[in-house]
Amino acid sequence: MTQPGVLLYFEDEAPAALRLAEASGLEPQQVHRHRFPDGEMQLTLPARLPPRVVLLRSLHQPHDKLTELLLAAPTARQLGAVHLSLVAPYLAYMRQDKAFAPGQAVSQRIVGAWLATLFDAVITVDPHLHRVTTLAEAVPAQQAITLSAAPLLGNWIAKHRPGAFLLGPDSESAQWISQAATAHGLPHAVCSKERLGDRAVRITLPACDLRGQAVVLLDDVASSGHTLATAAALALAAGAASVDVAVTHALLAGDALQRIHQAGVGEFWSTDSVTHPSNVVTLAALLAQALSWAAAAG
Repeated sequence: MTQPGVLLYFEDEAPAALRLAEASGLEPQQVHRHRFPDGEMQLTLPARLPPRVVLLRSLHQPHDKLTELLLAAPTARQLGAVHLSLVAPYLAYMRQDKAFAPGQAVSQRIVGAWLATLFDAVITVDPHLHRVTTLAEAVPAQQAITLSAAPLLGNWIAKHRPGAFLLGPDSESAQWISQAATAHGLPHAVCSKERLGDRAVRITLPACDLRGQAVVLLDDVASSGHTLATAAALALAAGAASVDVAVTHALLAGDALQRIHQAGVGEFWSTDSVTHPSNVVTLAALLAQALSWAAAAG
C-alpha cells in the first residue's frame, strides 16, 4: 500500500490546514516551533516523511515565515521528501518586479528564484503580478500554479447580492472582475487609479450609471484600505444604493478595515487565504485540485 502524502502546517494555520488535508486526502502533521531568547528559531518536523510532502504557509507578515521555509524545506528533504510542494495562498514580495530607483532590490525576482530552489511546486492564489504574465516568470519552479478565487467570490456575491454591480478599483482588478461577473451575468466596470504614494491614490470612476445600484468592489488584496475606501466613497457619491467589498487576501494593515467601513462600505468579505473574521469563502477544494495536478505532473 502506498504511503499517503503528508501536509505540513504550523499551529496558527491549523483550521485551514485541516480543511485542506480533508479535501486533498493528505495526512496533516504539525511543524513545531521554538523561539530562543535571542530570537532565533528552532523547527521540529515529523521524524520520517513520505516521498510526497506539501507545506502550507500563507506568506502575509512574511519575514519569520520566510525563515521557516528556509529551515523546513531542506529538513523535509533530509527526512524523506522527494516531491516537495509549497501551498502559499498569499504569496509575498510579488509586487516589485523592477527597480524604480537606482539600487533598489527587485524583490519578486529574488524571492521567487529562492523559492524555486526550495520547492518542486509552488501553488498560490491571485498573486499580485504587474509586468509579468505568469507565475513561472516570477517563481521558476518545476511547477508554478496560479489559481483564482474570483469565481468563488462571484458565487458568494451572486447569492448574497443578487444582481450586484461589480466594480474594480483599478485596471489590475479587471481580470478578477471579468471572471466573477461572467458566470452570473452581472454588470461590471473598472475604475482607473493613479498611485500617489503608499497611502494616497487618485481614482476615477468609469463612465457608467451607478444610481440605485448595489455595488460590490472586488479586488485581490486589501492592504492599507485606501484604494477601496476611495472607490467606495466615489461610488456612493455617484448614487450607489450600497457598497460592499469582496477580496481574496484580507491583509488589512493597521486601521484599514475601519477606514473602509468609514467610507460607507457595508459588508467586507474575504477568502481564508489569510485568516481573518471576514473569511466567508474557503479555498480548500480549489487548492486540493491544484495539488492533484501537481502530483500527477510530478
